[in-house]
Amino acid sequence: MTGPGVDPRAIGGKMTPGRYRDPGRPTRTTPTEEPVTDSGTDSGRDAGTTYDLVILGGGSGGYAAGLRAATLGLSVALVEKDKVGGTCLHRGCIPTKALLHAAEVADSAREGEQFGVRTTLEGVDMGGVNKYKDGVVDRLFKGLQGQLKARGITVIEGEGRLTSPTTVQVGGTTYTGRNVLLASGSYSRSLPGLELDGHRVIASEHALTLDRVPESAVILGGGVIGVEFASAWTSFGTKVTIVEALPRLVPAEDADCSKTLERAFRKRKIAFKTGTPFESVAVTDSGVQVTVAGGEVIEAELLLVAVGRGPNTAGLGYEEVGVALERGFVTVDSTLQTSVPGVYAVGDIVPGLQLAHRGFQQGIFVAEHLAGLAPMPIDEAGIPRVTYSEPEVASVGLTEEQAREKYGDVEILNYNLGGNGKSQILKTAGFVKLVRARDGAVVGLHMVGSRVGELIGEAQLIYNWEAYPADVAPLVHAHPTQNEALGEAHLALAGKPLHFHD
Repeated sequence: MTGPGVDPRAIGGKMTPGRYRDPGRPTRTTPTEEPVTDSGTDSGRDAGTTYDLVILGGGSGGYAAGLRAATLGLSVALVEKDKVGGTCLHRGCIPTKALLHAAEVADSAREGEQFGVRTTLEGVDMGGVNKYKDGVVDRLFKGLQGQLKARGITVIEGEGRLTSPTTVQVGGTTYTGRNVLLASGSYSRSLPGLELDGHRVIASEHALTLDRVPESAVILGGGVIGVEFASAWTSFGTKVTIVEALPRLVPAEDADCSKTLERAFRKRKIAFKTGTPFESVAVTDSGVQVTVAGGEVIEAELLLVAVGRGPNTAGLGYEEVGVALERGFVTVDSTLQTSVPGVYAVGDIVPGLQLAHRGFQQGIFVAEHLAGLAPMPIDEAGIPRVTYSEPEVASVGLTEEQAREKYGDVEILNYNLGGNGKSQILKTAGFVKLVRARDGAVVGLHMVGSRVGELIGEAQLIYNWEAYPADVAPLVHAHPTQNEALGEAHLALAGKPLHFHD
C-alpha cells in the first residue's frame, strides 16, 4: 500500500545511491588520485612560459581549478588582471556578507529590549564597518595568495587574451598551455540608456565602498543582490524602495519563498514595487528622481542598479579563436569543454547560476577531468542557493512549479518554524518546504528564516542523494537546533509528524 505520507519502500530503509553515487566506483570522498607525472610539455619550448594548464581569470572558478590541478601534479599558470579571488572575494560574496553581519549586529542592539537586555543603537559608523569588512577580505586574500604560492602556481599579473587554442598572451609574452581554461568572470549589468556614474547611480561594487549610510535609496532589481542590500541598508537606517519588473521578489526562487520574504519585508517597512518596470532616472543636486511605469516618481539619495551580472567575454579573443558564445556566454559540453577542443570554461561566463560555489565545483571538475580522474558531471539543480537577507532564503533542487512541470503529480509539505524551538528562541518566522515526486524522492527543499542558509548543507545532501522522506526521518537531529526543522519536515512527510504546525 502506498499513498501520501507512505513510502513504497520499507520505512527506515537504506538511502538510495543517488545522483552522485555510483556503486561501481570508489566513494567520492576517497577517489583514486594518481597525480599526472607526464606534463606533456615540449622540452623544445621555453619552460618558463609552457604549462599543463593556463587559466585566464583568477576568480572562484579559476583559482579553484588551479589549486586542484596543482595538487594533482599539473603545472599551472594563472592569469589575473586585478587580484586573485575575483569578484566574490573582493567585490561580491565576502564583503557583502560582512556588511550584512554588521547590519545584524545593528538590529541586535536596536532590538535588545525584547530579550530583556537594555541596549541602544547610537548610530552606524561606516568607516568602522568598512574597516571590519575590508579586514575580512584582506585576511582571506592573504590566505589565498599563500595557498597559490605553496602549491607552485605561477600567478601572472596582467590582462590576458586568448590567441589560439593553446596560447594566452599577456602584454608582450605568450603563455602556452596543454589545455586552457577560460574563467574571466562577470560584470554588473545595467539597462539600455541607464549609465552608472558611481556616485548617484551605482552598482553593488560602488555600494560596498560608500563612506556613509544613505538616507534613502531606490534599488532597481528584486533579485539576490537587490534584496540583500535592501536588508542591510534598512538595518542601518536607510529608507529603501525596491523596484522589480517581475511579479515577485527573488523571482528565481519558489513562489512560497517570495511570499514569505515579502511579508517579512513589509513588517520591516521595506517598500517594494513588483510588476513595475523602470522607465528613467534624473540625477539632481540632492539625489535621484526615479520614474517607473505609470509615471510615478520616487525620490532618493541614490539609485542602486541590481539587475544581474553579464559575462566578461568581449575583447578577450574568444570568438576569434572559435569559442562559441550565446548572448555573450560561453557554451560548453558536459565536461565543461567549449566548442574548441582543449579549451574549457567555468564560472559566471558559463550559462546557469552565477554562484562562487558553482565556480569552485566546476574548477575542481575540470582539473580532475584533465588529470584523468573521471569526475561525476555537475547537476545544476543540485547546487544550493542562499539569499542572505533578513530573513534568509535557502534552497536546492526544483521549485514546486518546476517539479509539477517535470513530474506532474507531486507531494508538498510546509513545516512552519513556529514548531521549532530554536527558531522561537531567535524570534524568527518562516518554513521548510519539501517538494517530492509522488511516492518518490525529495526533489526540492526550500527554506525561509533567520540563519537558514546554514541548513543548506544537509538539504543539498538530501536532494543529491535522492533521499525519500523515510530515509531522513530516522536521522537524529540535535535539540534545540534549527536543523531539527529539516528532520521534522521529513518526519511529517513520512507520515510521522511530531512538532507540526499547520
